[in-house]
Amino acid sequence: MKYKVQPTMVERVMRDEDFIVSKTDRKGRITYGNRIFVEFSGFSEAELLNAPHNIIRHPDMPRGVFKLLWDTLAQKQEIFAYVKNMAKDGSFYWVFANVTPSYDAQGNVVGYLSVRRKPKASGVSVCDGLYRLMLEAEQKAGPRDACDASIALLQSVLRDKGMSYAELVLAL
Repeated sequence: MKYKVQPTMVERVMRDEDFIVSKTDRKGRITYGNRIFVEFSGFSEAELLNAPHNIIRHPDMPRGVFKLLWDTLAQKQEIFAYVKNMAKDGSFYWVFANVTPSYDAQGNVVGYLSVRRKPKASGVSVCDGLYRLMLEAEQKAGPRDACDASIALLQSVLRDKGMSYAELVLAL
């Protein structure tokens, strides 16, 4: 089922003790979500199961961040990221996410496990500003070249700082 959600300016803040956990198949369809995921997303468990994980994607998130995420996972590596999500009612919530591949007994990737916790406010501030710049680059480039423009801007910022994305988000 496709949902048309209108973003609002209402922010929900995770509690210190909360962990949002979800699992997806290799295509990013949700196969599991814990009660905190259901709570913050605003969707019922039935609405979440088998839905694409981008059901909670906030339009303020640049496509380049998700390209980086999927490219990293394709290399069978975990990734940490600050992510702004959108709930069913249009409210938003920031998370500090760790996404890692899940393997079967033969070592084949069968899906992904994502554990999200309350992010540091200073990290949200830095990432919010960076993501706004990335979104501007995407909009200027147009749909066809948006991801490349966004990634190029991110790489330029990281080069200037002398660090990788992982080093940046872990240092925040």
